[in-house]
Amino acid sequence: MPKYGLRTRLLAGTILVAAGAVAATAWLSVQGATTSIAQQENTVRQAYPLVYEAVVDYAATHTNWSTVGPVLAGVSQELGVRIVVTPDGGRPIESSPASASDSPGAEPLVAIDPLTVDNQLASTQFPDGIDPKVTSPFLLTTQEHSDLEALVEKGAGCLRYNGLDDGVAEVPSGRPYLRVPLAGAPESCRAILGEGGGYVGFEDSPSIRPTATEQAALDQLGASMKSCVTAARMKLALTGAGEVTVIAPPAAEAQDRTCLLNARRLQLRPYVAPAAFMEAMPLGKANGQATVGLSSADSWRIAGVATLVALLTVGVAMLLANRVIRPVRALTEATRRMRAGDGTARATTSARWEIGELTAAFNEMAEHVARTDRQRKALVNDISHELRTPLSTIKGWLIAADDGVAELDTDLVSSLLEETLLLQHLVDDLRDLALADAGQLRLEPVELDLGGLLRHIAAAGGGRAIVEVPPDLLVVADPMRLRQAVGNLVANAERHTPPEGRITIRAEQAGEAVRIEVIDTGPGIAAEDLSSVFDRFWRADKSRNRRTGGSGLGLAIVRQLVEAHGGEVSVSSTPGTGATFTIRLPSAKEPA
Repeated sequence: MPKYGLRTRLLAGTILVAAGAVAATAWLSVQGATTSIAQQENTVRQAYPLVYEAVVDYAATHTNWSTVGPVLAGVSQELGVRIVVTPDGGRPIESSPASASDSPGAEPLVAIDPLTVDNQLASTQFPDGIDPKVTSPFLLTTQEHSDLEALVEKGAGCLRYNGLDDGVAEVPSGRPYLRVPLAGAPESCRAILGEGGGYVGFEDSPSIRPTATEQAALDQLGASMKSCVTAARMKLALTGAGEVTVIAPPAAEAQDRTCLLNARRLQLRPYVAPAAFMEAMPLGKANGQATVGLSSADSWRIAGVATLVALLTVGVAMLLANRVIRPVRALTEATRRMRAGDGTARATTSARWEIGELTAAFNEMAEHVARTDRQRKALVNDISHELRTPLSTIKGWLIAADDGVAELDTDLVSSLLEETLLLQHLVDDLRDLALADAGQLRLEPVELDLGGLLRHIAAAGGGRAIVEVPPDLLVVADPMRLRQAVGNLVANAERHTPPEGRITIRAEQAGEAVRIEVIDTGPGIAAEDLSSVFDRFWRADKSRNRRTGGSGLGLAIVRQLVEAHGGEVSVSSTPGTGATFTIRLPSAKEPA
């Protein structure tokens, strides 16, 4: 069995492709998931400030969260995130309907309070952290707004007259002002607006005259600040941009600034929505886990790798298939040639695994078929020759007797009877071989005394053979068939041993077997002929002289009979000193 056979190669190729596919899929999955998560996190990270600003602005302009749903839905659709706002002590309000697997509540991540804005998160510049949109106490009436607009228009006209940009702006409370630095405005324009005591001013005016609504809000602030600042030291005012400031004493004192900030928050609290907590997440988040999807680039990447794996699979399959198909085609071609009658057809391949073994087996089979065919033709020729000789003799003498040329006397009849017996013996030998080949050679094994059997064979052969057998040596065999096998060996020895030579029949126990040897002192057998001794119609005398060569079937019958007993027969010889034929039979086991 080769070290790396077809099965191993196919398994290795399959594992290679499968491992590549699994590795590529895992890599793409990890990369896709990582990329998708990173993209979603980046989307949320970029959208979070905008979402925060939108929710804070809503809280700054509303006193409750009852109508925040449409606002959240619009922001969610625009930014691609899902928003959940949970009022303190209330139920969550979501930008989109929650799925069955969504958690009913989420851990609060960011507090929403327009009075304490996270400038870093919202990217705003509110020094006091209060959203300017929270203006309800300072919200001007319609008449106040109209009067201030008329005044600011005069100031703007003056600026335009002097070649300056009017820069009119308005704070969330409705108060207008000019977005021009106070120092950059002409004296005439400053006089129109009543600098230092007018109702409107420039962007950096330190103080202006408040309207009745604004003054009421300032008075309310002052009352709130009594707990931390004495009334004698405290004076509040509005800047040109509408901001509340402490002007007496100077507002640089930290205590005053803190007191003012706390008072403003206390004043504005009723005008804003209650505190809440906000969470923004990728669309499709369920139970706190974001749904990971593949982008178009990831999908194309997976398709590309899948195509690459498919091509690799096809390549490996084609490589293995070619290594199998080439020798198979050679075998097919050789088989067709053999079927067409070409006995020399052989397959050649360089493969060293199972296909190589199959090719070698085919070539061995082809060689065996060719050898069998040669043997068949030789057998037919040999049988024809063996039958032709006695038949020709009998036919010739009978024709002569019928024509009156020869007299059918006792001698002629004896001669014809001898030729007939030869024919009968040849036919019997052929029949025994045919039965053995067909597996129909029946045996009747019994336990018998081997010494008595061998002595009987020696006496029947003319008494030239010497028997050397220990007493009480028993064997289980068919007496008639064993006598036939040993008798053929003795007859063969007598045929090739000169009169002064010696023939010995020896038997002995050899372990679990009984060994029978027929030893002669004849001319021996050449080394190159030892492998052919038991072939049918083989003769040591190539001239086919029946007196020295026999029919050529005796030794072949010996091999068939011994093998039928479950034994084996062999020969050893040294030219010039004789030959030794050895039969080994089971001593206690009955033959099949």
